[in-house]
Amino acid sequence: MQSPLKALMVQGTTSDAGKSVLVAGLCRVLARKGVKVAPFKPQNMALNSAVTKDGGEIGRAQAVQAAACHIEPSVHMNPVLLKPNSDTGAQVILQGKALTNMEATGYHDYKLVAINTVMDSFSRLQADYEAVMIEGAGSPAEINLRANDIANMGFAEKADVPVIIVADIDRGGVFAHLYGTLELLSKSEQDRVIGFVINRFRGDIALLQSGLDWLEEKTGKPVIGVLPYLHGFDLEAEDAIDSQQQLAGTAKLVVKVPVFTRISNHTDFDALRQNPDIDLQYVGKGQSLSGADVIILPGSKSTCADLVYLRSQGWDKEIARHLRFGGKVIGICGGFQMLGRSVADPLGIEGAPGVTEGLGYLDLATTMTENKKLTRVTGTLGLLGQNACVSGYEIHAGVSDINEVQPITLSDGTLDGAVSACGQIFATYLHGVFDDPQAFSLLCEWMGCSNVSVVDHHANQERAINRIADAIEEHLNLERLWPGLGK
Repeated sequence: MQSPLKALMVQGTTSDAGKSVLVAGLCRVLARKGVKVAPFKPQNMALNSAVTKDGGEIGRAQAVQAAACHIEPSVHMNPVLLKPNSDTGAQVILQGKALTNMEATGYHDYKLVAINTVMDSFSRLQADYEAVMIEGAGSPAEINLRANDIANMGFAEKADVPVIIVADIDRGGVFAHLYGTLELLSKSEQDRVIGFVINRFRGDIALLQSGLDWLEEKTGKPVIGVLPYLHGFDLEAEDAIDSQQQLAGTAKLVVKVPVFTRISNHTDFDALRQNPDIDLQYVGKGQSLSGADVIILPGSKSTCADLVYLRSQGWDKEIARHLRFGGKVIGICGGFQMLGRSVADPLGIEGAPGVTEGLGYLDLATTMTENKKLTRVTGTLGLLGQNACVSGYEIHAGVSDINEVQPITLSDGTLDGAVSACGQIFATYLHGVFDDPQAFSLLCEWMGCSNVSVVDHHANQERAINRIADAIEEHLNLERLWPGLGK
């Protein structure tokens, strides 16, 4: 088995146990100690994605983990990305490029082929870096997914890497989670587990000690450490929507985002959610958009289907009323497309072939094409007679014919986005449009509030990464993983 320094895999007892955050923190710890380290996730299922410098698509969690390593993200850090477009199917992306759409049963068999791509990417990272920190997916104890597994123990066995298992004590049942997960593994898989990490503990550690002793005695595996619950901790979510906020008091701006069935890249709104002056609310099924100063239509992996869903919730009527009373509306990517006259999908790229009527507020028509646009961009945003620097990334299959004022001039001279003649609607293909402080301030002024605090999203991310790294250095016995490292 390889040494933990050369390659270490973090698996979890459940989804959202803390795998992504722990890997990011371990990456930063190693980077602090001068180790050339990279993150890796063999298979990721998420609708939050990022664009690499060379125009590939990977999960956002791996882009954050790359930032923790102080390196550029690469397609090899997440060689298989699955983007669900229905309850049973997903778009399959290999080494950054979309391959095809597959149903779950078909993909189960295809994993025997995909493992070759996974191992190719892993080998490349191992050749280029001193250490690779690997993140599993979901839980290794999902009995129905163990055959042909490439995301958890199936990969760990193939790559011959050691594993630590993390569990979230804040969920409850942490000892059952850890003991039960280990028991459901095969003997060879159990042998490669070198220890446990307990995450999000609140209270006096002395009250936990008897449980830790029991777990170590029953399993023969050490508890490497217990990480505390970090209040106010905020790092980009891999897929689950994070709605935690820290409002200063009375919000200066109420922003509502309808949650589509296939909402994508909702991390676009983290800069708004983290701002103490903004009350950002995600509006789910059966809930109302009323009371908003601004409504933002987010991205979608299935734009036409989510247009139908939007209407089924009566949100189209609420948007119409909102605009009649002078409210502002923003559309990002799929939301941009929805605001036009129509969205055509003649090849069935995102669902059944056909044409779906748009909301009709912008003079544009969109056609889905086989070639997905994947690019990172910079440019200038022009609104209210002012200019601001803007940056972001584009991930979309649609090509839009736009007959509106386009407010963003990209660095290559091309134009992006649209502003309605009435001045109440702003739309863009750029994900991350709120992340740049200059663009954030100008957009807030356009939304009707010129005195909103400016929050530096990238600085917040750095603080979060350093907080988890600090906690790891304080509360984990790193000698059990890397004897003598950094001494």
